[in-house]
Amino acid sequence: MSAKLSLGARLYSGETSVDFVGRRRTWYILSGVILLIAIAAVGIRGLNLGVEFTGGAVFTVPKSSCTVEDARNATQGVIGGEPIVTQTGQDIIRVQTEPLSQEENLSVTAALGQACGINSTDVTVQSVGPTWGAEITGKALQALVVFLILVVLFLSIYFEWRMAVAALVALAHDVVITVGIYALTGLEITPATVIGVLTILGYSLYDTVVVFDKVKENTRGITGQSVQTYSEAANLAVNQTVVRSINTSVVALLPVVAIIIVGAGLLGAGTLLDLAVALFIGMAAGTYSSIFIATPFLAQLKEHQPEMKAVESRVAARRSSAAKRGGDAASQESGSVKTAITTQLAPGERQQPKRRPRSKRGRA
Repeated sequence: MSAKLSLGARLYSGETSVDFVGRRRTWYILSGVILLIAIAAVGIRGLNLGVEFTGGAVFTVPKSSCTVEDARNATQGVIGGEPIVTQTGQDIIRVQTEPLSQEENLSVTAALGQACGINSTDVTVQSVGPTWGAEITGKALQALVVFLILVVLFLSIYFEWRMAVAALVALAHDVVITVGIYALTGLEITPATVIGVLTILGYSLYDTVVVFDKVKENTRGITGQSVQTYSEAANLAVNQTVVRSINTSVVALLPVVAIIIVGAGLLGAGTLLDLAVALFIGMAAGTYSSIFIATPFLAQLKEHQPEMKAVESRVAARRSSAAKRGGDAASQESGSVKTAITTQLAPGERQQPKRRPRSKRGRA
């Protein structure tokens, strides 16, 4: 019968189990290496902040016949500095410079029009002052701080402070990885990127809360038994939700991939690329952290509680006693564990004797 069950059903019932919590050192080492690379990338390469944060001017040359090098030489001939020139779509050249005066904007526009063989009026200019960029940065940081405060309050009230700490660790893990990949790849950070990062924080938190809710359900009343430790119950919760987390992430990532390929790749919409890349990296990291970081770290925090240490001691003593009594006792102990798991899976099921049919009630 059990052989016919799907992998998800076997994980949910506890028949098949992956030791996510018990192997937390492995996940910590893996995440530590990734985080070190991300932090080193930010420190060495730095972040490619967009004009919205640094201030400057952006010239967009549509349907141009010139190359990136032609546009760079034409701009350098006017401002003398080193502009950032990229090709963002089919025959679309984007030139970013430091803040310029109105006269310099007109001169660069004329130079680009001449170099690319188009009318100078077809070259669009976007000028952003450094003050506005600093204001955008401040607002983004304020939004992040408010978000984190609300997260701590919600998780502390609905769950407990240890779950809030574990969730914040997972969120920080996701943000550092996302920022590190931006530093490694040199992708530009724009306001759309900030929106994407804030969005993935919400997504990562949602996935973590789903797992924590199952942990809370599995560990309800755990201090009054001696069959299962907190870490084992938490690991069961991860196994019960892992298939759901993966399926949800795949469904969420498919449209994001479509935006990257179609919107940014084929249509050349740079804003879509800024948003979609942040979403893709963050969603993937959020799924990983909710499974491999948040719950194992929570179990590690809970194991330091005196009541959880007492449960662990009782479980160890019971299993040791069963092992000494022999195979039959060990088999009975295994059955007790499965019974405890089954009870957790159906906590609301009433255990009452079956009622006799009404026609037989008067018979002795």
